[in-house]
Amino acid sequence: MARNFTPDALFGATVTGTDGDKIGKVDEVYLDNQTGQPEWVSVKTGLFGSNVSLIPLAEADVNGDTVTVPFDKAKVKDAPHHDPGAELSETDEADLYRYYGIADTSSTTSGTGTAGNHVETGRDATTTGTTGTAGLATDSATRSAGHDTSGPNTDDAMTRSKEELRVGTETREAGRARLRKYITSETVTRTVPVSHEEVVVTREPITEANRGDALSGGDLTEEEHEVVLTEERAVAAKETVPVERVQVGTQTVQGTETVEAQVREEHIELDADAGVKGDVKGERDKH
Repeated sequence: MARNFTPDALFGATVTGTDGDKIGKVDEVYLDNQTGQPEWVSVKTGLFGSNVSLIPLAEADVNGDTVTVPFDKAKVKDAPHHDPGAELSETDEADLYRYYGIADTSSTTSGTGTAGNHVETGRDATTTGTTGTAGLATDSATRSAGHDTSGPNTDDAMTRSKEELRVGTETREAGRARLRKYITSETVTRTVPVSHEEVVVTREPITEANRGDALSGGDLTEEEHEVVLTEERAVAAKETVPVERVQVGTQTVQGTETVEAQVREEHIELDADAGVKGDVKGERDKH
């Protein structure tokens, strides 16, 4: 059985499947004659809404202006179609319950009829095979004579809208840079001048000038004279000296990027029966 949904909450509501895809908008509401509760809703499917599909409310959930049903769009589109405004027979209703895999809990289901502008289900537990008529399921304040037959109630005009692309910038992290100091080794060669002492033996004859020095010692003696020799050796010492200072920072570089997106625009064109005369005023809808 349908839950306690009011017709006002269903008219023009968006019907979505459990996958979140939009199936359509409620066009008509069918009421149970016995309880007065909504039992079925109709949505337009097919190209340009050429077909009308009925959806049971037995397992539906209503949240605001959205009706969620446990079927996807393809399931609803392939359901046995029903002519708008025509009576829903007992056989048709049984076929629909069977198609959706929902048990028909009412074995004595009457036919359905129309009330006012909107079709309502007629279920009377005491009658079988007859056409019943329930109370009017419309609110004249919300469903005026000039209502939009494909969606919510409007006046006698449509509003054409379009999407416009708004672009801007956002700042996000693009990467990180860091300074890292490490040590390497290399071999450095330098040439350093060095000196050393060598032994030099000088012999000179005895002369009057040095005779006194030569005779100052004993006649025959053993003596030893020693000299110390020196030399220079290359040595290396290291010291740490500062070379340069390195800092890391950022700079802003200007560039351009191309943003591409799909935008949608509504278009309105006149579709009138043959023989209807009229005049289009105002700026023509541009494609």
